[in-house]
Amino acid sequence: MNKELLLSLINKVIRVDRGGPESRIGKLLSAEDDHIALLTETDGVVYYKTQHIKSITVDSKDGMEFNVEIPENFEYSIAEDFKSIVGSLKHQWVKVNRGGPEMLEGVMDDVTDDFITIISKEEIIRLAMFHVRNISYSVKVEKEENKNEKKDSNDNDNDNNGDNNNRASEAMQNKNRNTKNNRRR
Repeated sequence: MNKELLLSLINKVIRVDRGGPESRIGKLLSAEDDHIALLTETDGVVYYKTQHIKSITVDSKDGMEFNVEIPENFEYSIAEDFKSIVGSLKHQWVKVNRGGPEMLEGVMDDVTDDFITIISKEEIIRLAMFHVRNISYSVKVEKEENKNEKKDSNDNDNDNNGDNNNRASEAMQNKNRNTKNNRRR
């Protein structure tokens, strides 16, 4: 993709690719020589390697809804090249290649010029850097409508926390009594 074109789309809602598992709708945060940063509703900030982007859509008929309010103090990783972005994610939970059979999720362990190493469950996976199409980590912004729902839910949770803590404390005391009684027998 042409960097000048991408720079003209910063802060606009776009769709990367036409469809399929790699396609995402979001606000274009930045455009560098070899990658872009896209803020999506579901995945947070996704970094796409521009050499793997097939198309970019702006102002499509279906409206491309994007209901995320970006807070003033919102921060995300910025770097001149894709390898530096990937390197800045060491020891963080990442998702590589959004969908399809090559999707990986785990902790970024190592980054070299040739490959990345991800620890997923009990596996150590090395993926060629060339085949990393996109990557994201756990930086997300909540939808505006979800913020109000969570606030109401948290208020209810706080009301119930006292009862739950009392029940947990009683259960532990009963368990301790039973253990002592079993030892005496």
